[in-house]
Amino acid sequence: MKPFSYARPADVAEAVRTVATEPGAVFLGGGTNLVDHLKLGVARPELVVDVRRLTSRAVVDLEDGGLRIGAAVTNAELAADRRVRERYPVLAQALLSGATGQLRNMATTGGNPLQRTRCVYFQDVTTACNKREPGSGCTAVGGSTRNHAILGTPGVLPDPTAAETCIATHPSDMAVALAALDALVHVQGPAGERLVPFPELHRLPDDDPSRDTVLEHGELITAIDLPPLAAGARSAYRKVRDRASYAFALVSVAAVVPGDGEIRLALGGVAHKPWRARRAEEILRGAPLTEHAVRGAMEAELTAAQPQPGVDGGNGFKIPLVQRTVVATVRDLALEA
Repeated sequence: MKPFSYARPADVAEAVRTVATEPGAVFLGGGTNLVDHLKLGVARPELVVDVRRLTSRAVVDLEDGGLRIGAAVTNAELAADRRVRERYPVLAQALLSGATGQLRNMATTGGNPLQRTRCVYFQDVTTACNKREPGSGCTAVGGSTRNHAILGTPGVLPDPTAAETCIATHPSDMAVALAALDALVHVQGPAGERLVPFPELHRLPDDDPSRDTVLEHGELITAIDLPPLAAGARSAYRKVRDRASYAFALVSVAAVVPGDGEIRLALGGVAHKPWRARRAEEILRGAPLTEHAVRGAMEAELTAAQPQPGVDGGNGFKIPLVQRTVVATVRDLALEA
């Protein structure tokens, strides 16, 4: 582990100024992801700025019926909150499907959505990785691709030496639920405060795979708002993984069926970011949520999928798996009506 300096600022403003003026500085919340990367040599900061005690650890009711979640609220606390379990079961289910009880006791609302990919090549500093070292190439292409992206990628056989190539997936279960809920992210940065719609927080690799989100250096998440759902809304999270606990999603689905008949779908394990199935949502808007209709909408959504070949058989299996998982999740919600 590379030696680094440590700072514990007095407030959020000081923390933001400290990180913004030091290119090699990072924020420390729960540390469940950062500490791993420090040990692996993936993260090599000059300065670690502790913000765990600077943001709120409360879940507050908003006047419009929604909830505001402080960035320091732990995943365990949030999953256990009665209001979350009753109003937003998709979020509680997503939280409880992630990591372990011990990690959920440490991981925070502000940090969980910002965790980095679990791509084995990203975590192995002896391999080429555009996300870890921009311009070095992508060892994942043609390698072990079973856990990699099928949506938002440059193609079936992207040039592994190209600086923009990245087929990694985003690992957060919580983030998939927040994308489906159209959450709002409160961000404090050097230029002041701003709100970021959660589906716009994360980005595709584009020309810079090293950037996971639209946040600028020095910007800190301080809270996340959950908008109210319509009366009669139903939601659920379903995760398909290799084992029952402490495994990242091969495919996951967060579905919200509001009382107004419009459906929201977000997918995990399939892209560089939580993937909102906008095309499927548009097709299903106002339509009966029959299995036939949902299957057809997902076929249209997945026409853009680009499965990757690999030494482990590749990840083409994710296309039918996504479709089956969405159909099963929406069917179960429809039966609750």
